[in-house]
Amino acid sequence: MDTIPKILIIDDEEIVLDSCTHILAKSDYKVVTARNGEDGIALLEQTKPDLVFVDLKMPGISGMEVLGKIQAHDATIVPIVITGFATVSSAVEAMKKGAYDFLPKPFTPDEMRLIARRAIDKRKLVLETIALRREKEMLREQFAAIVSHEIKSPLGAVQQSLFALDSDLSDIISDEQKNKLKRLQSRISDLIKLVNTWLRAISVDISSIREGFSTLLISNVIMKAIENVEPHSVRKDIQIETTVKEPISAIIGNEVTLVEALVNIIGNAVKYTYMGGNISVCAEERDNKVLVEIKDNGVGIPPDDLPHIFEDFYIGKIKPEGERRSGVGLAITKRIIEAHDGSIAVESEPGKGSTFTIHIPVLKQIDKT
Repeated sequence: MDTIPKILIIDDEEIVLDSCTHILAKSDYKVVTARNGEDGIALLEQTKPDLVFVDLKMPGISGMEVLGKIQAHDATIVPIVITGFATVSSAVEAMKKGAYDFLPKPFTPDEMRLIARRAIDKRKLVLETIALRREKEMLREQFAAIVSHEIKSPLGAVQQSLFALDSDLSDIISDEQKNKLKRLQSRISDLIKLVNTWLRAISVDISSIREGFSTLLISNVIMKAIENVEPHSVRKDIQIETTVKEPISAIIGNEVTLVEALVNIIGNAVKYTYMGGNISVCAEERDNKVLVEIKDNGVGIPPDDLPHIFEDFYIGKIKPEGERRSGVGLAITKRIIEAHDGSIAVESEPGKGSTFTIHIPVLKQIDKT
């Protein structure tokens, strides 16, 4: 955005245009005016305004139509409606078309300057947010490239060399040396798995997840997820109880990624639950949504960690003994659930366990377009 904010005023009354220009001239703005909707729309491309004041009642293209054109042209432009005939219905319609606020006629100079300043500040924040989002995506891409080429490739070469050494030296090294070699292979394998997990977190693509959508039963997804974590739960003597309250409508989704999402949550529940503990997985249909609740009686999550557990690479204060963590499992889970137009929430109390709740719209509520 240029240093000097640009404001476009669209109104069919010349006295209003002159008045607004005079009011805003005392501020550091570049002001452009148009006498009708057609000219105003044409000026959008030429002037690239930050803020547009538009009258609702104009001959030709109405103010409502202009609002729609502004939204389609650049949704970051802040439109403000000028009108002397505001009604509740017109206000609702204008807001739906992107109007930021109303400036009822007649208005004072201070009222106009205040609303203009707020609108300009809003657009600055919007553009800064977009820039930060782009910067974050660039950092993710750069990080993925570094991890893939500068870390994963050398580790793969080391792993391959260790396999070759194991084969070449198997007849001449001692059992103790063989064990050391096996431990090295195991450590390198763990590092490669960790790198692959990082890359998975970075590369989750919502659009590609949606391309693989099909009709699913949540009971099948839960069953496959539990099968994945069962060996770990058996080792810790943890009981996983499943309750599916039928009937439950089908959902539309990507089975592989949904299973992965539940494995991440149930797997964490196993990690953070004491030996001999219990985990319950319940599913039911409520308010046209499939609800899945995963509850454990484990160590719980500290209040300071709760707001951050779905962030990339966040590792909380509590560390389960003997468990390796990457800090990306729940971040991946959140993206997968959101790709299914769903939501995920958590409640927890240290020492008493955690409850994760997932909501996914049933099939009839999904927009297939």
